Amino acid sequence: MTAPAPTDAALDEWRTYDEFAAGIDTFRLPNASLSGLALALTLDDESTLALSFDSVAVTWAGLGESGTDPYDAVAVRDDVVFVNIPLESREREAITVVYSTSTHRAIVVLSRIAGEAVEGTPQVSQRFWAATTDGGPATGEAPGPSRDLIGKRNVYRYSPQHLYEHVYVSSQRYAWQCLEGVQRGHGDMDLSTVWKFADGLYLFCFREFRIAVASVWLHDLGYQLMTTGIFLGLNGEGQAEHSRAGGHIYPLGAVAYPDAQPV
Repeated sequence: MTAPAPTDAALDEWRTYDEFAAGIDTFRLPNASLSGLALALTLDDESTLALSFDSVAVTWAGLGESGTDPYDAVAVRDDVVFVNIPLESREREAITVVYSTSTHRAIVVLSRIAGEAVEGTPQVSQRFWAATTDGGPATGEAPGPSRDLIGKRNVYRYSPQHLYEHVYVSSQRYAWQCLEGVQRGHGDMDLSTVWKFADGLYLFCFREFRIAVASVWLHDLGYQLMTTGIFLGLNGEGQAEHSRAGGHIYPLGAVAYPDAQPV
C-alpha cells in the first residue's frame, strides 16, 4: 500500500518553537558527565569564565554574573566537548561553551531573549568570544569567523520526523526549508554566524526573524557528519524554553562563485 503523502504546513499556520523542537534531539550524540571537572576560561576581551561541574549542575562565574545551573554536555570528538548551560538563575539566557582538551582553545556563546520584540530584528541575540582554557598552553589557530560554509548545501536528519535543508548563502545569512516534520512547506532566510573551531568542525548559529528562537550548533563535517546543538526561544505560551538537538548531516553539494563574492 502506498504511504500517504506528507501533510504540508499551511503558510498562515507558522509553528511555534516548542512545536517544531519536540523530538529534535532523537538522533543526538549521547550526553557526557563532567562531574569533578573545574575549567577556567580566558576570553578574548580578557574577561574570564570559571566552571565547576558535578553530576547534574555547574557553578559558574563570569560574563558579569554567577550562579549554579543545570548543564548538558556532549563529547563530539575524543578531544572536543560541547557544553550548554540553560540558565535557571537568569531567565531567558543560555551560555554555550565548546572546548578542546588538546588545543585548549574554546568558544563561548551567550544567547539572550530580549524583553520585547522589535520589528525586523531577531528577538534572541547572541554574543561570541574566542577563549583559551587553563588545561595547558593554547596551540593552533584561535577560533574565529569563517566563510568555509558559503555555497554549501546540506540536509540534516534529527529524527524520523525531522528533516531540514540548509543552504549557506553568505557570511551573515542562511536559507532553510523543512522537508519532513510539522514545519513541512515552511522555510526562510535568517541571520547566521559561522566560526571555525578546528579542521572540519564549525560552530553554526542562527537567529530567526519570524519567531523568537536562536540556536547554537557544532557541525562535524569531518568523518562523523554529525551535528550537536541547542535552541533557546519563546514557546507558544510566551515562556522561555531550552531544547537540545542533534543528528546526522548529509551533504548535497556546493557551489563556487566565479567572480563577485557574497558578503
